[in-house]
Amino acid sequence: MTRYEPNIDVDAIVAIDMHVHIEIDDDGHTSLPSDLVEAASKYFAADASRPDLDSIAAYYRERKMAAVVFTVDAESQLGHAPLSSSDIAEGAARHSDVLIPFGSVDPNRADVVDRVRRLIDDYGVRGFKFHPTVQGFDPSGEEFYGLYRVLEEARVVALFHTGQTGIGAGLPGGRGMKLALSNPMLLDGVAADFPDLQIIMAHPSVPWQDEALSVATHKHNTWIDLSGWSPKYFPETLVRAANSYLKRRVLFGSDYPLLTPDRWQRDAATAETFKPEVLPGILKDNAVRLLGLGD
Repeated sequence: MTRYEPNIDVDAIVAIDMHVHIEIDDDGHTSLPSDLVEAASKYFAADASRPDLDSIAAYYRERKMAAVVFTVDAESQLGHAPLSSSDIAEGAARHSDVLIPFGSVDPNRADVVDRVRRLIDDYGVRGFKFHPTVQGFDPSGEEFYGLYRVLEEARVVALFHTGQTGIGAGLPGGRGMKLALSNPMLLDGVAADFPDLQIIMAHPSVPWQDEALSVATHKHNTWIDLSGWSPKYFPETLVRAANSYLKRRVLFGSDYPLLTPDRWQRDAATAETFKPEVLPGILKDNAVRLLGLGD
């Protein structure tokens, strides 16, 4: 067992991508069943290639970027064994100059708290990824408060998917997945009851962008990452907030491999989405502060 400790030269990197998926392990096992992989690729108009962790590390090192990496454990909802978060953490430890591991544990597991504690204590993960729609849970439910209490006490980040998802899109009944579970307003009570828990609302939260902005404006322990959409399609209200009153709590994220950081940056520059004086904070400085990398 190798415990992750960050070794990132913050001055040497140009950005921190807060949203990178590990979708395949060394044995070829994928994070999602094949029908969901195919549906997501079609939704994003992306090819089906899924780089492994070592390849992702090389990709980001070449770009002088760091990346937060994770999988999604949704075994109870999907009936599909997840990738190992401990393996991802150990892989990130091999590449601690560019990778930052977040864990993922299905909140519906009876032993979720024990698994979370082990990933924090033994493997050094710096946060946890949740996808309420894919994992099939209401994040506002008080039955999950024991989990949030552990995260708050450990001072690790909780990253929640919000808004529309390409997972299940186009399949009969969306493969049973419920979009409403990813309404960011469901996180408002969590942010209120756990004021020291840093919560990221991932993605432009379409169709609930105003709800996400409302939560982020009222609860200063919440953040927004800009992954999963090209900046040229960002809602105008989100762009205005990112350039002004939320500029210190907005984070660059790509959703790699389905959206690349190269495309994200190219489209942001072409559309002139962000003010030049705001962009450094979005690309790197806000994430450095959130993750404690400048300590």
